[in-house]
Amino acid sequence: MKVGRFEIEQLSEGIFEVFDDGIFQKIDSADITARQQKSDIKKRSSAIGINPILIRDGKHNILLDTGLGWGLDYKSSYTDTSNLLTNLDIFGLSPSDITHVVLSHLHFDHAAGSTFVDSNTSTQPTMSYANYFIQKKEWYYALEQVDKKKHILGAGYELDEFYKLAADDKLVMITDTYFELLPGIELIRTGGHTPGHQIVKIQDAGETAYFLGDLVPSEHHLNHYAMRHMDIDPIQSKKAKTLILRQALKENSLLLFYHSVHAKAGKLEQDKDKKFILREING
Repeated sequence: MKVGRFEIEQLSEGIFEVFDDGIFQKIDSADITARQQKSDIKKRSSAIGINPILIRDGKHNILLDTGLGWGLDYKSSYTDTSNLLTNLDIFGLSPSDITHVVLSHLHFDHAAGSTFVDSNTSTQPTMSYANYFIQKKEWYYALEQVDKKKHILGAGYELDEFYKLAADDKLVMITDTYFELLPGIELIRTGGHTPGHQIVKIQDAGETAYFLGDLVPSEHHLNHYAMRHMDIDPIQSKKAKTLILRQALKENSLLLFYHSVHAKAGKLEQDKDKKFILREING
């Protein structure tokens, strides 16, 4: 996919069953169908994709979220699995080629691939030459949740190996609502799902795309608000979602979904009842 000078790729780690206690289990795509996914979403679907995003412009390689990171650790029990290492290799890249990492938030299903444990049992940054850009609000909120009982369904915070990034000054703490990462790439704090949740706007040569994180996790969330049991601030989530989707429709923007199983990218249209329809785009 292209947006102006930017090449955009989705680095799928597969499809996972998510249980209420936050446990993830990988499942085969043959086990689910599009029809089942649509019927499940209204009652909090548990089948999700994990799809980090790679953006390239010839000078920079930007990663949006880092996935679950299964198989990255030395002697990991997860073998023959998709992760950043295997997916970047498809495009002739290694983690050391990544120049910037943006984390929509710090729930482990979006951020666990940020680090790995090496053969000396030391935690290392997966993207060794990149800084990791997060909202300051998100970092401090995540720290407050340590040792607290999780009261939100779905994935939570697991910061044990993340402290190494902070100790090595790899974290860039953003305090602005709108932050220019590079010309044409803007980080926008939406809050809602978590206090420091952010999305990414990609814009060049009159074309626009949005990476929506968990503001709109999949195409099935366009017209349904199924996140009330997972969002810290549901009112803020609904407000931000409404504004972004209206803007995306107006701009004819490409939407990139982190948790979609089927339609992982597309552009918005509206039917006669003003409901959103996704015109799917592949490649």
